[in-house]
Amino acid sequence: MPELPEAEVVARQLRDKLLGATLAGIWIGRADIVREGYPTRAWYENAGLESVSRYGKSVALAFKKDNQVRYLVAELGMTGLLLFPSAQVKHPQHVHVRLTFAGGGETEVRYWNPRRFGRMSLVDQTGLDRYIERRFGCDPLSVEQPEFSRILKVRRGRLKPLLMHQQIIAGIGNIYANEILFRVGLHPNAQASRLSHAKIERLYRVMREVLQEAIFCGGSSVKDFFAPDGTQGKYKQHHLVYGKEGEPCPNRCGKVIRRLQSERSSFYCPTCQRSS
Repeated sequence: MPELPEAEVVARQLRDKLLGATLAGIWIGRADIVREGYPTRAWYENAGLESVSRYGKSVALAFKKDNQVRYLVAELGMTGLLLFPSAQVKHPQHVHVRLTFAGGGETEVRYWNPRRFGRMSLVDQTGLDRYIERRFGCDPLSVEQPEFSRILKVRRGRLKPLLMHQQIIAGIGNIYANEILFRVGLHPNAQASRLSHAKIERLYRVMREVLQEAIFCGGSSVKDFFAPDGTQGKYKQHHLVYGKEGEPCPNRCGKVIRRLQSERSSFYCPTCQRSS
């Protein structure tokens, strides 16, 4: 479930509590949770945490030792979480990695991932560059509007799948795609390349507003998402259409929210988001 806002919340909490700390130990419970670089795991011990960055829905921890920098990249996937010791988990057997720190505001980070759709990667700079290049398109919070407009204009196909295509626009998943499109008044099946300049401009602005507001609220705790400190995100309270099938349209147009079955569940108002 974690999408861009949740990954950004994770990165900010790790940065706040652990930047400058030393990785005292790394325990990996099962080797298949590491997608790449498992033989290099011993290098990370006694390395200092230099930075924490977000790429799409992934969080990258940069460690430095002996003038060399390597990265631990955690894919949050559908159920992956990075948690401090104070956060309680329902099924501790699904903690597959433990990072022990010295000299920071927290002593441990646990990688909890029951369904294992996400993995960790242990890579150098070249590996990180390759990881980013093959997985992620532009970041919706940093891409400039002209580039965003160009991306939509040259792509044929339906708008909602395009917003969720990680290799085109990185970080937006089903929840935020629904919320963004409702606020803009665009149908999930609208053709991206046919949008007017004015609609693209509004889509760009609302996309950024929704994602930034969700980050401010700590993300959306739908199903199993918790921040590293165990707190739940409150943006779910601001959802207007996601999971609201059958409820009155919040625009008070007289219709109810419907559910459109396509690649993923799409929630929309048939009046406020007309298909033509």
